[in-house]
Amino acid sequence: MKTILAKEVGSLLGRQTTHSRASYACRHFKSPTVPRQHLRRQFHSSPALKIVKPYLLADIGEGITECQVIQWFVQPGARVEQFDPICEVQSDKASVEITSRFDGVVKKLYYEADDMAKVGKPLIDIDIQSEISPEDEALINGGQSKEAPSQAKPAEQKLQKLEVGRNDTKAVVGDIPLAPSPGPLPERSESNPGPTWRRQLRKHASLAIPAVRHLTKELNISIEDIQGTGKDGRVTKEDVQRYASSQKGTDNMVPQPLAPRPQIEDEIRPLTPIQNGMFKQMTRSLSIPHFLYTDSVDFTALNALRNTLNASKEKSNKFSALPFIVKAVSMSLQSHPLLNAHLDTTTNTEKPQLIVKAQHNIGIAIDSPSGLLVPVVRNVQSYSVESLAAEISRLGNLARGGKLSTADFSGATFTISNIGSIGGGAVAPVIVSPQVAILGVGRAKAVPAFGKDGEIVRKDECVFSWSADHRVIDGAMAARLAESVRGLLENIGTMLVRLK
Repeated sequence: MKTILAKEVGSLLGRQTTHSRASYACRHFKSPTVPRQHLRRQFHSSPALKIVKPYLLADIGEGITECQVIQWFVQPGARVEQFDPICEVQSDKASVEITSRFDGVVKKLYYEADDMAKVGKPLIDIDIQSEISPEDEALINGGQSKEAPSQAKPAEQKLQKLEVGRNDTKAVVGDIPLAPSPGPLPERSESNPGPTWRRQLRKHASLAIPAVRHLTKELNISIEDIQGTGKDGRVTKEDVQRYASSQKGTDNMVPQPLAPRPQIEDEIRPLTPIQNGMFKQMTRSLSIPHFLYTDSVDFTALNALRNTLNASKEKSNKFSALPFIVKAVSMSLQSHPLLNAHLDTTTNTEKPQLIVKAQHNIGIAIDSPSGLLVPVVRNVQSYSVESLAAEISRLGNLARGGKLSTADFSGATFTISNIGSIGGGAVAPVIVSPQVAILGVGRAKAVPAFGKDGEIVRKDECVFSWSADHRVIDGAMAARLAESVRGLLENIGTMLVRLK
């Protein structure tokens, strides 16, 4: 009985096991009763972002609305990488390098060299063919989104400053419908130059300020033919004149037939960026009622001290009178702080107010090949005369080389115009709003004078011309400041004793 029961149980278990195996085979293998299933793993990838976008000329500060394109470092078809230089522009105050924010291929240049580029308008078209940050992707998508138009404008207005050790600016992309991207990045070749080509172009490109470029046009000379001797190969006015003289010498060797004298016509010249900035600033200054005060300052003791100090110095490091003048003005402003102030007429037009500045940020007018520039020496009260001389020399070299940045011009609380370095005596300097005073320094010259006992003696004399905003500064206050400065310079020993 037990044997029969065991066989039945074994048979039952065998059928169950066979059924389980058949089910497993139906699920995982081919079977005439079970449809064939193809279980595939789904692979997908997000397409790379390839979009042609206009690269806008962003705001570079100080209310500048347009810049002159000096030179391009790229051409259509060139591949650029992030932070690579695109072009150099000249504003009414300084030259600035524009750098790339994205990796991609340049498709179009909107301006030629010497054209005026508008802030906020397209500068180049760039085919963005690289991974971008979520912030930049949101900027692009936000500009194209139809659901949130109100968010697109703030995104377009967001600027990022690129700190790479030079006068960089920033740029954003706008939303302008363009043709689709042609495909992946082309290989670098002679027809598609890469970074090496850009370095060569930048090395051999003719650097020059607008005034020098205009001179080449007047002389009908190609600037690319001139070897620049300035900093970084910059072409100077002397280089142009030297090249023009050599060309004339060559032309004189070949007899030229006499040609009829051409009729002389008037020439229309647009304002340079610096002239345009001066036009705007001086137009604003017309609303200021100027009070002029002049006085003669005896430089005899000052020049004697300078001669003693310069006897042991090299020619490039010799002291001029200017750092002594700047320091004397700063020391006198401590006693007359109202002349180191800004007149605020915009916050409340009915109740103007004076903002008395704690720091003495003195602008120094410097004559440069591109025009009159006024860089600022900050915190003059903390300088010694020697350190002031070094800082003024540094700013002067930058101004003459066209390398001043926008920040070098901002924040002046008082201005000194050393017109005497060119010539002239008494001048009538124009106040730069919102400042309330300015000093014009004439040329020092030797004049005969009476000594203590009535004898004729030599005296080194210089005329100081002070202009003050007569709306807030009266004549007595301006005269007291002038007398304080004159006393320090004529008694130079007293000034040196009071230095901190």
